[in-house]
Amino acid sequence: MQHTILLLHGALASEAQLKFLTRELPPFYAVHSFSFTGHAGRPLAAADFTMKCFAQEVTEFIQRQSLPPVHVFGYSMGGYAALSAAVTAPELFRSITTLGTKFDWSPATALGEMRRLDAEAMREKAPQVVEQLTRLHAPTPLPELLTATSAMLRNLGEAPLLTPAKLSELEVPVQVLVGELDKTAGVDASRHFADHMPRATFEIIMNTPHALEKVNPDLLVNRIARFVETVQEGMI
Repeated sequence: MQHTILLLHGALASEAQLKFLTRELPPFYAVHSFSFTGHAGRPLAAADFTMKCFAQEVTEFIQRQSLPPVHVFGYSMGGYAALSAAVTAPELFRSITTLGTKFDWSPATALGEMRRLDAEAMREKAPQVVEQLTRLHAPTPLPELLTATSAMLRNLGEAPLLTPAKLSELEVPVQVLVGELDKTAGVDASRHFADHMPRATFEIIMNTPHALEKVNPDLLVNRIARFVETVQEGMI
């Protein structure tokens, strides 16, 4: 049986971030992906660069492609967008796996993340990363994208789309994965929010930080495929 899966990338990335999953997932998976507005050269408009708009993009992509209810893998921001979309349109989703998704948004936590998005500081600390991001998102100037991302995080801190109350009503099966060393998502916060979802499982991936390239790809593919099969067999 063919499974339809949608891959959603993290902040400051693009769908290319998840190409390794397209290659490694079983051949009977129908794999789809896209880059969010403002990423990978897509036009950036401040009014559309919000988590609410990203969630709407997920919904519209599924509907526009006439996909059956999808299994989603969302990394970091992609996981938050998927869950936000599922809260409003659960019928479009068969399951959602998140990895490194930060759930505990507040003005204070948003400020902590925004501090990492200073263009000059990034250039001094990691010039190669800045160069890669500049090429990836051209023709959008990187400082413009960083400013838009900061505004998006600030808005999320002031008005989170996912609260324990909203997640407690989500009947879509969810697998929450978080690295043991992930200081962005945080193990305790991830577990706390997973506990509020009635059909969620939670797993800590040992010795793993937030960065996707540090995650064991074979383990990740195994966890995604195993969860999809479990859901398809009606075991969760």
